Amino acid sequence: MCFAGIPTRLVSAVLGLALSASVAAGFEIEDRRLYEATSERARLSVVSTADLDVFDPIIRAFQASQPGVTVDYVVTGTTDLMKALYDEGAAFDLAISSAMDLQTKLANDGFALNHTPTTSTALPAWASWRDQLFAFTQEPAVVVVSDQFFPPGEALQNRDELIALLRANPERFQGKIGTYDVRRSGFGYLMATQDSRNSDAFWRLMEVMGRLDAKLYCCSGDMIRDVASGKLALAYNVLGSYAASQQKNTGGYQIIEMSDYVNIMSRTVLIPRTAKNVDDARAMLDFLLSLKSRKDLVDATGLPAIDPSALRANPSLRPIRYGPGLLVFLDSLKRQSFLRNWENSLLQN
Repeated sequence: MCFAGIPTRLVSAVLGLALSASVAAGFEIEDRRLYEATSERARLSVVSTADLDVFDPIIRAFQASQPGVTVDYVVTGTTDLMKALYDEGAAFDLAISSAMDLQTKLANDGFALNHTPTTSTALPAWASWRDQLFAFTQEPAVVVVSDQFFPPGEALQNRDELIALLRANPERFQGKIGTYDVRRSGFGYLMATQDSRNSDAFWRLMEVMGRLDAKLYCCSGDMIRDVASGKLALAYNVLGSYAASQQKNTGGYQIIEMSDYVNIMSRTVLIPRTAKNVDDARAMLDFLLSLKSRKDLVDATGLPAIDPSALRANPSLRPIRYGPGLLVFLDSLKRQSFLRNWENSLLQN
């Protein structure tokens, strides 16, 4: 390919588009950044559901520990990440996702390589599966409430209180509730199916939200922004780490961990079988597992590290466990049935 006489900026744009096309295939890329090494010896391709502004400190810290590794960081949604690896065979060296069930299916169906963490990054038994899938965070699903609707100290504390409040004040909350569109969001689907297992209050809550014309979202960030601005009174099942991180900069809302139970999601990482740079993928995986010893990165990213002591101290925290149980709601018939019930509850107009 010859670029003689073409401005350098245009050449870069053309090459960038070509690179994106070669990786993107049929899945949607939401964001992308190339972290170029000063003296590149290798390139590491990462596909992730974690926003760039959240993961940026981790990537830069990893590069400081591994000079010469250029990191190509691609951000996509949970279902698109699954599509890229499972359906399209996209070549990535590392896959990071908040959808534990989809990651479990990738590993279960032979799409992940085995890895043995270094001694210094040993995990509790519940935080890994088959030496292929590894957790490096524990993040709560929370309710975010607007300061414009809830003065300090007046916010609900459990699901029964939330249901009663919404039923008693339909005019106050009409069109002011947000939650995930579980048909589009893999993380949202995971949280909803776990809710349905934990309590029958979930379906009662969905029906109440449906009568109030709940607004459906793809992402936690969008819900948080609308709550902070007062467009929404509250958002249900928001990713707590994102809520805490954005609260530092925007404010305008409170974060509520329900007292009846709190689903704890673990952000997971695996090495796809299509990986080309396996050595550096293993190095970054171990680096992620060492997050618990890097308070500076925990503070910078807002991603809570694995902390078994916190789970022991608060019995309402319920970590989602790996295993075949996570695959139940990925069965096509089971999924169709769940989504049909969900639509009947939420989409009443």
